[in-house]
Amino acid sequence: MLAPHNASHTVTVNGDTEIFYTEIGTGDPVVLLHGGGPGASGMSNYARNVDALASRFRVIVPDLPGYGRSSKNLEQTDPFGALADAIRALLDHLGLDTAHLVGNSYGGACALRLALDTPHRVDRLVLMGPGGIGTTRGAPTKGLNALLGYYTGTGPSRDKLETFVRTYLVYDAEAVPDSAIEERYQASIDPDVVAHPPLRRPSGLGALKTLWRMDFTRDSRLETLPNRTLVIWGQNDKVNRPAGGQMLVDAMPNADLLMPARTGHWVQWERADLFNRVVADFLDGTYA
Repeated sequence: MLAPHNASHTVTVNGDTEIFYTEIGTGDPVVLLHGGGPGASGMSNYARNVDALASRFRVIVPDLPGYGRSSKNLEQTDPFGALADAIRALLDHLGLDTAHLVGNSYGGACALRLALDTPHRVDRLVLMGPGGIGTTRGAPTKGLNALLGYYTGTGPSRDKLETFVRTYLVYDAEAVPDSAIEERYQASIDPDVVAHPPLRRPSGLGALKTLWRMDFTRDSRLETLPNRTLVIWGQNDKVNRPAGGQMLVDAMPNADLLMPARTGHWVQWERADLFNRVVADFLDGTYA
């Protein structure tokens, strides 16, 4: 399971979906799946984590379909299923029968869906404020509305992006440098992304079915999922409700819960040292 120290590639999977990914480090494979906020990408999402984890693991960081340098097409009738299919195909391309999955928000939903569909392909699972937890059991949060509304109304703007990041993504707004805001804004206005927003409200005749499919608390398989799982949820998350953490560990037979204080939706960025230490120990089996 050795990999180049730092190598980036693009591979075509499932016929027409291009996945851009970066590999760093050697050891057991760990796939880092990023969130779905505007302008997100794999390496930017995990900028404070990749090097630390790569000192112990083979770290694989894809841009999910719809983001970064991957294809912008994504099946919208079952988006979490489409994401899981693409990442499973990436594992096939890499010759990996199993891998640890670490997913933030949208990426957490991808990781959980992949595990539910094919638990034998997943070793350990880290879910960080994942999407799809109780989403049909209450109104969306203001943070989720801000995310879903980025490309609607007046369209994308730097002000909208900055408001989303500083108000809803993190606990400490001043901790986010202007350069990070600018980088995400420029990525968010890629013409292909604007034409095909990857994360949007379900619409049309099948909207209700899609919404129910995207709520994992409606999936009975959650109660028998065998994979060891660490759920990490910031106590001050304004995008996905922190109550989702307890919902998950109540439903899943092999899940632990960590809820850092004074932390928002972006735990891996705000609490990088804690995240890196706990996740690495959990994945290699030394986490108590």
